[in-house]
Formats: sequence, structure tokens, C-alpha cells
Amino acid sequence: MVPPRTMTEFKLPSHALSGPMMLVVLLGGIAFIVVATTRFKLHPFLALITTAYAMGLCGGLNAAETIAALTGGIGQTVGHIGIVIACGSIIGVVLEKSGCAMLMANTMVRWIGEKRSVLAMACTGALVSIPVFCDSGYVILAPLARSLARKTAQSMATFAVALSMGLYATHCLVPPTPGPLAVAGQLRADLGTVILIGLVVAVPIVATTYLYAQFIGRRIVIDPVAPGPMNADVPPEPEESAPAFPQPRALMAFAPIFLPIVLIAIESIAALPGKPFGDGELRSILSFIGNPETALVLGVFLTWWVVRRHGRAAFGDWCGDGLRDAGTVVLIVAAGGALGAVLRHTSMTTIVGEGLTQLQLGRFNILLPFIVAAGLKIAIGSSTMAMITTASLMAHLLPAMGLSTGFGPTLTTAAIACGSMVFSHVNDAYFWVITQMSGMSIAQGYRLVTVPSVIAGVTGIAAVVVLSLILL
Repeated sequence: MVPPRTMTEFKLPSHALSGPMMLVVLLGGIAFIVVATTRFKLHPFLALITTAYAMGLCGGLNAAETIAALTGGIGQTVGHIGIVIACGSIIGVVLEKSGCAMLMANTMVRWIGEKRSVLAMACTGALVSIPVFCDSGYVILAPLARSLARKTAQSMATFAVALSMGLYATHCLVPPTPGPLAVAGQLRADLGTVILIGLVVAVPIVATTYLYAQFIGRRIVIDPVAPGPMNADVPPEPEESAPAFPQPRALMAFAPIFLPIVLIAIESIAALPGKPFGDGELRSILSFIGNPETALVLGVFLTWWVVRRHGRAAFGDWCGDGLRDAGTVVLIVAAGGALGAVLRHTSMTTIVGEGLTQLQLGRFNILLPFIVAAGLKIAIGSSTMAMITTASLMAHLLPAMGLSTGFGPTLTTAAIACGSMVFSHVNDAYFWVITQMSGMSIAQGYRLVTVPSVIAGVTGIAAVVVLSLILL
């Protein structure tokens, strides 16, 4: 494998393109990813791998160096996040298939109160989307939202915005969902700190989008009984029926989500310079069980125990479904890591790093990853793809931006996540899930999905900027 070259020791190969041409190639590579995945429906894995080859060969690497950098990047990325994504996917699918996700939603409504059911849906979405993909979470919870809209005689628009943005916030900000997990891995950010900062930033996002849901729901009335415009032949969802298997207690349904988060957070606390848990055997144990891979594996086994009444065969099938979902995600993330690895071996780090230094954004350098991620999100549509691609471009620019130490990588992860929320529209699968499951027209979708997604991203980056002024 070709050893990485730092910005100070890099020497431009004689057959490499000039600085301006390298920037043109980089922009062309990004444009290729966008066009290939949206217009020509090329799988993101192939688009990223193809771009990685082109960047390596145009950036001065020979064929062997390009392949070595590419395969090394894939191996390093999979080794860092493969187990975590696989286990997180299993937990999410099992909670979904077993009915525990719906049990969690009903519990949140009961705790917060039916009169505050809109807030309950926002909080439920934020909680459920930590292990479950936001689009799957919306499909799971939309019948509950519709039922609450009928019971409270409110517009489905209010519940749709509150639920979808609650799901969106933690999906983009809080691991173990693949996007922030992959970004944290590529930026070498401490995962426990990423989770804590992600939760902090998610709070104002949920609050502002909840207020917007209340505002817009009084102006756009959507009948909660009516099916979606593109699903006119689909009957409304039936009322909830009794589960086929006894459900666990509510607190046990939450346990598979909370256990990995708590273990990772405790390990991060134990690793603080003050060594609150000492430096002996206890510290070693906490380091082992708080390792993200170990914490997620323990979460999977706890999930099995929670849903054990469904039987071994059902759990095995659900694990298979989770691993199939995870496989695609891991490959896309690995391809993003390969692109980043190739870029690290070219002159791109030096060229872009010097350009960033000349921008002189000072303490507001944290805005740059947000802007890049937002641009990619608008063009590509996929939040996860926007995050992975942005992280690939930013990973080795952090020193030039003054964000390579302390909370820098963590706040950069949060900034990228916030940028990936901005302007969800017709090229985003989540846009269609929300509109069709909620009975919205496309015009209503822009006001009920696109506008609150902008509010979510802008609120999030404002929170990140404030945190950067305090922590950096």
C-alpha cells in the first residue's frame, strides 16, 4: 500500500495536472457522481469507484499506486465501520419487524400526553431514527400519526412535518445511522462525542421544526383519512390490532437503543484526561465494552433477548434482512472511503488546503463543510451520499482549517450532517416517502418537506457555530 503523504512532504509528480486543472477534475468528478446517480441511475458504489480511479490517474498516480490507494481506502473504511453498521442495521430491522418501534411510539405518546401528541410524534421520531432509517421510521409511524390526527381533529400536515423532521434530525446527526457514523470514521472523530454533540444539536432542530409544524398545519389542511395522491387505490391503514406475540415492557423496547449509546458515552468519559474511572482494570473493561463495535454487538444480543418470544427463526430472518440492508450501505461508504484515500495521495489536499487558507474564514471555517454538504445534498438528493462524499473531500483538509484537534472533527461531523439536511426535494427518496404516506400533493410537499428541511439544516448549523465558538 502506498504510504500516505502529508501536505508538507507532498511533491507534485511530473505527470500530474496543474493546480487549477486538478480543481476542474475534482468538480468534474463531483458532477459525474451527481449526473451518473440521478440521471443515468448508476449505483453510487460504481459512481464513487469510477471517480476514484479518474482522480488517481489524473492526479499523478500511476496505475499501481491508484489501485493500492483505492483498495487500501476500502479496507480501512470497512474495518472501521463495517461491524457497527451491520449491527446497527440488525437492531433497527428487528425493532421494526417485531413491533417494538410502534410500542416505543405509543409509549412516548402516553408519557407526553395526547394533547401534546404533535410534540410526542416529533420526540418519537427523533428517538426511533437513532437505530432505524428515517424513511423506514416514517413508514412505521405514519399510521400512528394519522390515527392521532383523526383523534385530535388536526391536519395530517402538522403531524407529518413534526414526525418527519424529528426522524430526519437524529438520522443525520446521531450514530449508529450510517451517515454520521461514516463521517465520524473518515474524520477520526470520537464516536461518543459525536453522539453527544449530535443529540445536543438535534434538540433545537426538533424544537424549530415542531413550531413550524404547528404554524403550517393551521394553513394546509390534509384529511388524515385520505390516502396519498399516488396511492389512490390503497385503502387507509386499519386501526391498530392486538400484536400476534406478547410485547415486552416499554422500557425493555427502548433498551437496545440506549445500551450502545450509554456504553459508548461512558467509554468517552473514561477516556477524558482527568481519568474519572482511574487507569486500572475498570478502565480497561470500560474501554472494551464501550468500543463501538463491542457496544453494538451487545445491543444486538440484547435485542434478541427483548424479542425472544418471536422465536429463533424469526430473529434469524430479521438479522438476514438487516445484514442485506447493511451490505449496500457498507459498500457505498467503503467506496466513499476509497475516493478519499485516492485524494489523499494526490495533490488535491495541498491545492484545496492552500485555497482554504486564502479564504481566511477564521473561526467560521466550520461553515465550509456545511456549504459543501448542502450543495451535494441539493444536487444528489441522498443525505448519506452527501455526507460520505463531503467527508471524503474534507478528511485531510482539517489541519488547514484548524479543525483537526480537540472538538474540531466532531463539530465538522455535525456541520456536514446539518448540510446534508438542507432542501430535500424531488430527487430525495425521503421526500416521496413523506408526501405519499401523508396524502400530500407535490406543491404541498415543497411547503411541508422542503421548507422544514431548510429550517432544520440552518438551525443545526447555527447551533454548531455557537458550539464552535465555545469549544474551539
